[in-house]
Amino acid sequence: MTEEETVEKKVFGTLKDGTEVSLYSFTNRNQMTMTVTELGAILVSLTLPDRDGVLRDVVLGYDTPQEYLDNSCYFGAVLGRCGNRIDKGRFVINGQTYQLAVNDNENNLHSGTDGYERRVWEVMSVDEAGNSICFGLTSPDGDQGFPGKLQITVTYTLTDDNEVVLSYRGSADADTVANLTNHSYFNLAGHDGGSIERQELQILAEAYTPVRDHQSIPTGEIAPVEGTPFDFRTAKPIGRDIGMDNAQLRYAGGYDHNFVLAEKPGQRRKMAEAYCAKTGLALEAYTDCCGAQFYAGNFITAQTGKGGASYGRRQGFCLEAQYYPNAVNQEGFASPLLRAGDTYRSETSYRFFVRG
Repeated sequence: MTEEETVEKKVFGTLKDGTEVSLYSFTNRNQMTMTVTELGAILVSLTLPDRDGVLRDVVLGYDTPQEYLDNSCYFGAVLGRCGNRIDKGRFVINGQTYQLAVNDNENNLHSGTDGYERRVWEVMSVDEAGNSICFGLTSPDGDQGFPGKLQITVTYTLTDDNEVVLSYRGSADADTVANLTNHSYFNLAGHDGGSIERQELQILAEAYTPVRDHQSIPTGEIAPVEGTPFDFRTAKPIGRDIGMDNAQLRYAGGYDHNFVLAEKPGQRRKMAEAYCAKTGLALEAYTDCCGAQFYAGNFITAQTGKGGASYGRRQGFCLEAQYYPNAVNQEGFASPLLRAGDTYRSETSYRFFVRG
């Protein structure tokens, strides 16, 4: 790639079924590179210079596409038709009950075992001047158990302000559920940087949604974070309170909870900021979604990641912008129902910079 080129395409690998998938890399003027693939519309890597000019890849992932299919952490993937959990995998639209696969205890997680993270998306367009790529997917009526044919796109853009912007658009021919999100795991010490527990995190939320037990279905309550381990309104190390004797933390093995950003989606706001003193790298996250699932990587199993790196428990954290978990069944939560003919839209961005 020459100095003038900002986009590079190369073969990522071949899946077991013979499908070949590619990597698309975009580099901005600050030497930050974003690499994505059409498999799962996955964010494969984000590399940028740290305080000392050392290039750090700050998202967890794998060296081959098949590894993304063979493992269950959803590294970097776009999840759909509905991210997060649905109680008993069941919901009602227009008086009709729909049953999804049950793949997480008694519930549906991330739409089941055939989620969008396992699909090969179509490359709709590549904008070299704008450092962006648009992936598209058609999900037929009945796919995963959901009603209606859904046509969806997600566009990744890398700006010269070191911001990665994810823009989702979609429409369906029947009333359905639409709640897409990205499941990237960040580690501001680098994907091979070990535990994230000393990295600082601020979440700009006054409340969260407690869960009823270890199956992580919300009780329906909107509970204040004040006086609890879930108070991240002032930045603190992720690991400072994670081991407290608290029922909510015990249920999830640490943090894996939805934080309440707003009563309903539609208005862009800053949702979180993170910082790693070791590298000086910081992250600001913005979204127009009403909720953000903060997951501290409690269940990352021992495995080999990119470049032979050893991954394990709490070596990456997720900030998944979305509707609240089980919102399709909870009257008090903003609804992820997408009416036929309406447009689903959502935008989330992650901006990286050096602090100190």
